[in-house]
Amino acid sequence: MKKSNLYKLHLIIYLLLFSSTSVLAQEVNLDFKEIEAKVIDSDTKSPLIFTDILIKNSNISTVTNSDGEFLLKIPNAFSGGSLILSHLGYKQTEIKIALIKKHEKIALKPAVTELNQINITTTTKDARKLVEETLKKKSSIYNDNNTIMTAFYRETIKKRRKNASISEAVIKIHKQPYNNFRNDNIELIKARKNTNYSKLDTVALKLQGGPFSNLYTDIIKYPDLIFTSEDIPLYKFSFDNSTSINNRHIYVINFKQKNDDGIPLYFGKLYIDAETLALTNAVFSLNVSNRELSSRMYVRKKPRKVDVYPTEATYRVNYRTTNGKWHYAYSNISLTFKVNWKGKLFNSTYTLNSEMAITDWEIYNTKLAKIRSRLIRPSTILNEKASGFSDPRFWGTYNIIEPEKSIESAIKKIQKQLKRT
Repeated sequence: MKKSNLYKLHLIIYLLLFSSTSVLAQEVNLDFKEIEAKVIDSDTKSPLIFTDILIKNSNISTVTNSDGEFLLKIPNAFSGGSLILSHLGYKQTEIKIALIKKHEKIALKPAVTELNQINITTTTKDARKLVEETLKKKSSIYNDNNTIMTAFYRETIKKRRKNASISEAVIKIHKQPYNNFRNDNIELIKARKNTNYSKLDTVALKLQGGPFSNLYTDIIKYPDLIFTSEDIPLYKFSFDNSTSINNRHIYVINFKQKNDDGIPLYFGKLYIDAETLALTNAVFSLNVSNRELSSRMYVRKKPRKVDVYPTEATYRVNYRTTNGKWHYAYSNISLTFKVNWKGKLFNSTYTLNSEMAITDWEIYNTKLAKIRSRLIRPSTILNEKASGFSDPRFWGTYNIIEPEKSIESAIKKIQKQLKRT
C-alpha cells in the first residue's frame, strides 16, 4: 500500500465523537440579481449535470446540480452582460442575462465531433506518453499566480436513500501557483450543518479533511493521488472516441490497472485539450474489489465491533481556462460503504458525497495565508454545532451549488425542526 494514497482521503467512523472548527462570520452587502434556470439537452430534454456556468468577463461562476438546475447571484455591475454555458460534448452557449426568465430551460446542442477531424500527431499516438506530457504542463499552461478562490462546499451522508447529515460551507482557498510544490490552504468563512442521528444508528461517517479532500482531486497540482512515477507503469492507457468542449477538440484517454491483482488502483477517463494538452476533466473510480486493502485507504478510526468497507468510490474534477491559463474549477467525490455490526443480522449502506465549486477568484500578489487563525487543517471535520439553516440571510450574496431535490427537501425539514425548537 502506497503512502501517497493514504493521507489524502480518509473517513472516520466512530460513536458520536466529534471534532470542532471555529467559524468566522462575515457579512457581505452587495446589490445583486438572482437567476434560477435549468440546463437541458436540446434533443432529449434530459438535464445536463455539472454544466459550467460563468458570467462573461468575470470570474463569477457555478455548476448545475444533479437535476440540471442552477442558481446564480449576479452583481448589478454584470446584470447587462451574458452567461457562458459549457458542457463536455456540447456546443458552448452564450445567453444574455436580461433574457433569462425565472425557471427557464436553457437547451445546449450536442457537438458532433468526427474522429478524422482530430489528427493525432506522431508524438501523441502513444496514450501513455500523452498523459505524461499533460502532467508536465502544470508549469506552463496552468495558473502561475497566487490566487484567492471563493468556493462552496457541500457534504451529505445518506443511509440507503435518505439524507442523514448535511454540511455546507463557504471557504476561501489560498491557491498556490501550479509551478511550485507548496500545498494550498483553506480559510473557513461560513458553515452550517445538521445531522439526524436516528437515521445513522449512532454511527457517524466523516470525511476527514472536508474541503481538502475535494481540493486534493486536483490531480495536476497533486498528481500523487493517482499518477506517481511509480504508479504510471502499472496502468494501461488507450484512446477512446474524441469529443469537444467550448468548441475545442478533446482527446479522451481510458486508463485502468494492467493486472487486477487486488491492489486498489484507479480506472477512468481523462479529457485532454488537443491543442494545449491541458487536462480539462477527469472521471475515475477506485478498484475496491479487495475489501481489506481498500478499507485501509479510507477508514482511520472505528468501533471494534464494526466492520466497514467501501463498495464504490468515484471522483470527478473539472478545470476551467481564463486568459489562456487553466485552473481547478469543480470536483465531486462519492463514496459508498457497508457497515456491519458484529452480532447483528443486517448491515447498513451509507453514501457520502462531497462537492466543491469555485464561485469566484482573484489574483493575490502578496504572500498567501497570512491569517493563520482563520485557516483549517487537512485533518479538520466541519463543526458539528454549526447551524445556519434557520437564518435566511446566512449566505448573503455568496453563490452556492443549487441543492438537488432530495437535499432541498431535507433542508426544509431541518428548518421546520428548528422552528419547533
